[in-house]
Amino acid sequence: MRYRNFGRLDWKPAALGFGTMRLPVLGGDYAQIDEPEATRMLRHAIDQGVNYVDSAYGYHRGKSEEFVGRALQDGYRQRIRLATKLPCWLVKAPEDFDRLLNEQLQRLQTGYIDFYLLHSLDEESWHVVRDLQVLDWAERAMADGRIHFLGFSFHDRYEVFQEIVDAYDGWTFCQIQYNYMDEENQAGTRGLRYAAGRGLAVVVMEPIRGGRLAEAPPAIAELWDTAAHKRTPAEWALQWVWNQPEVSIVLSGMSTMEQVEQNLASADRSGPGTLTEDERTLIARVRERYREFCPIPCTSCDYCQPCPSGVAIPRIFEVYNESIMFGHPEALGDSYQWIKAEQRADQCTECGQCEELCPQSIQIIEWLKKVRQALGEV
Repeated sequence: MRYRNFGRLDWKPAALGFGTMRLPVLGGDYAQIDEPEATRMLRHAIDQGVNYVDSAYGYHRGKSEEFVGRALQDGYRQRIRLATKLPCWLVKAPEDFDRLLNEQLQRLQTGYIDFYLLHSLDEESWHVVRDLQVLDWAERAMADGRIHFLGFSFHDRYEVFQEIVDAYDGWTFCQIQYNYMDEENQAGTRGLRYAAGRGLAVVVMEPIRGGRLAEAPPAIAELWDTAAHKRTPAEWALQWVWNQPEVSIVLSGMSTMEQVEQNLASADRSGPGTLTEDERTLIARVRERYREFCPIPCTSCDYCQPCPSGVAIPRIFEVYNESIMFGHPEALGDSYQWIKAEQRADQCTECGQCEELCPQSIQIIEWLKKVRQALGEV
């Protein structure tokens, strides 16, 4: 196993972290984890050198932390650093911080969390927990030993990311979505380097875009086939992230033992600067080919925002484009559910203000109708 740096800490994490959001399940029920197989996978990864295990309050409909607590018995808890996350959307009052953390400690059968994250921060949720004095509370939780180090995971614009990083000198790490398709999305490469420059460790989630980059359509497969050194599409994606020296850990949510073995082998071949110039150029060509499949030329410039009716136009177009780009139109509904009901396409009143402001001259109203048609709403 290859090991990397973790910000300012005197600790070396394995290049590969074990994410517990996509564990094997029984009968297709996300809440029914196949515990014998999932335990075998997790313990095997630890035996091979993985030393960072990531969970969250809501993963597997609230069952992930309980599973992790059981799987880390028999001495495995002492061999890893454990990460889990505060479900910020459930925080309504300051007393919720202690209530939720204590519940998580009980679920995980542990007296402390090594790395505790404020989960899935965006501008709105950050301001809510900030105003409820979450940082003061976290300082107390670190002082009494229930938390060892504080960080946050993030899904929003770069400007919000920088605001959060700058808000607190005590951050040890952050977790961002990052892959070769997301260089300029959310925190992106700019955020990766900004956080690392401030001394934060950076944990990467969604290195394979939820598995989308593992299944290459024919036009993409043709490009990969031109490489002198053959890799699977999944390994190309992982190696691209590991190639960035600022990355501390790449998380993978593994669902089969085969995926564990493949990722362990890939991690053992990883390292900053290991991709050649030709290989980096090839990945850039793959990125551009994917973008050619993108039906709506939206650049997420936000000129159309705020919409008078509250429609999250760039976000809607993003999930629609991704469903087409990666060849999974049936997945549109699942991604669309993450958009708040009051921000969805059916709230459009066709006032036309957005189209007047759009620098790409996109027929926004018609595309919103097409999104609704694809979802079966009209």
